[in-house]
Amino acid sequence: MYKTLRLSFALKNTYRVNSILYSLKQIPLIKRLLPDTLYKIRGLKILANLLSIVWEVITVFLGKFLYFITLVCGVGVLYEHLPDRQVYLHILLFLTVIGAFMNTGLFNPTRDKYYAMILMRMNAREYTLVNYGYSIIKVIVGFLPFSIIFGTLRDIPLWFCLIFPFTVAGMKMTYAAYSLWDYEKSGNIYNENKIQKYLWLVTGVLLALAYGLPAVDILLPNIVSMIVLMVFIPIGAFAVRKIIRFRYYREINQRLLAQMMNQMDAAKLAVKKSNEKMISADSSITSKRKGFEYLNELFIKRHQKILWKSTKRLTAICCFIICGVLLAMYVEPEMKASVNKMILNWLPYFVFVMYLINRGTGFTRALFMNCDHSLLTYSFYKQPGYVLKLFQIRLREIMKINAVPAIVIGAGLALILYASGGTKNALDYAVLFISILCMSMFFSIHYLTVYYLLQPYNAATEMKSGTYQLVLSGTYFICFIMMQVKMPLLVFGLVCIGFCVLYSIVASILVYKFAPKTFRLRS
Repeated sequence: MYKTLRLSFALKNTYRVNSILYSLKQIPLIKRLLPDTLYKIRGLKILANLLSIVWEVITVFLGKFLYFITLVCGVGVLYEHLPDRQVYLHILLFLTVIGAFMNTGLFNPTRDKYYAMILMRMNAREYTLVNYGYSIIKVIVGFLPFSIIFGTLRDIPLWFCLIFPFTVAGMKMTYAAYSLWDYEKSGNIYNENKIQKYLWLVTGVLLALAYGLPAVDILLPNIVSMIVLMVFIPIGAFAVRKIIRFRYYREINQRLLAQMMNQMDAAKLAVKKSNEKMISADSSITSKRKGFEYLNELFIKRHQKILWKSTKRLTAICCFIICGVLLAMYVEPEMKASVNKMILNWLPYFVFVMYLINRGTGFTRALFMNCDHSLLTYSFYKQPGYVLKLFQIRLREIMKINAVPAIVIGAGLALILYASGGTKNALDYAVLFISILCMSMFFSIHYLTVYYLLQPYNAATEMKSGTYQLVLSGTYFICFIMMQVKMPLLVFGLVCIGFCVLYSIVASILVYKFAPKTFRLRS
């Protein structure tokens, strides 16, 4: 067992270290300092190993922290009129059940498993049990500190906070044992990367019970939530026997890993075919414009479905939500005070909302796959004046796409603010509307700028820039942090507007100065 654990760690760490070294080589300011023989340098390998270990530790705790701060406690803030402890336990119970089958740790086909069991022919049963045991230990260790911190803040008994991680592990092992039993009886393989429709339906029902029942002032009693959670500790312990005695780990992993490889190929082909279907082949489509304006107009007309379909859907959803809030305030007038307070103080929260609905990454991906991957082979296409001209044209188009749902959200929020009691300062309405538009404008500028400065794709349309992914991850993290900021509407709105104007100026300068060198095909 120890040898298997050591080899599996070495394999996973080697894969991760090579990925880190490759990512370092992609960072513009660092890659010039790194030699071509990067993978042979012992010092850099040691550094990459240290980063790999740090990342392993982060993965143990970060996901659990985000789980508690957002899904459990963050959403729980919406039910301020209900007992904190009861809301906490109610939400925790249903989310724990969802996690038991959505993230088992046993039925997750990954590349390191493919290398170990298929290419290196390691003992499948031993490898699976060792890694599954390690994943369960990570679950317990990762949940423990946050269970204590967030639980005690809501007056949950310390003894229950200490055993809660074991209930999570117990639920996961229970579902894993059931899935193994089902395989023996019917031959069905559970693949958590390919969840079946009925499980998505179950997930939707459980989410509705977790968040919908508190919205109508219905909560499970504390003792019921605690008993149900604790029951899975002995059940999980009993399930260990089935997990250890299961005899078909090689067979089940071969089928799972074969599905993974087939899915990867099928996914690429499906995306390609889907994009081809959504691109208009109508030869009558033309334009009266000239130069890059002609090129851009043809692109927009032929890719209407790709560029506008999701935007129209998002706009419809936003309209539905706004109408729902207005109707709810009409039916329940006592909601008006809390809704009014939320809008006046929670504008920073909408930074994350606008981040989620922005179509920047989809727009830039469509640009590359259906236009730039061919035109970047021509030198004229990378001249500074042309680069900036096309950047400005494309920015105008992406701003149009993102502005439609932004206008609906901004106008809807202003309407909700008025209907919920209004504000003493009439300027708040204008600032609210304009700041939402500025958030939309910022993300439009941001994603297009990052695309031009860090063009991440190679000729085969594969992502090859670690820096690009790092910037996108940093964008997500900053937007997530903004949800924790509470600032008066007028103050934050004016800051947001000013920042957006400044960012647009800086972005144009950076694109003009650096894009002719960076806007190229990756090798």
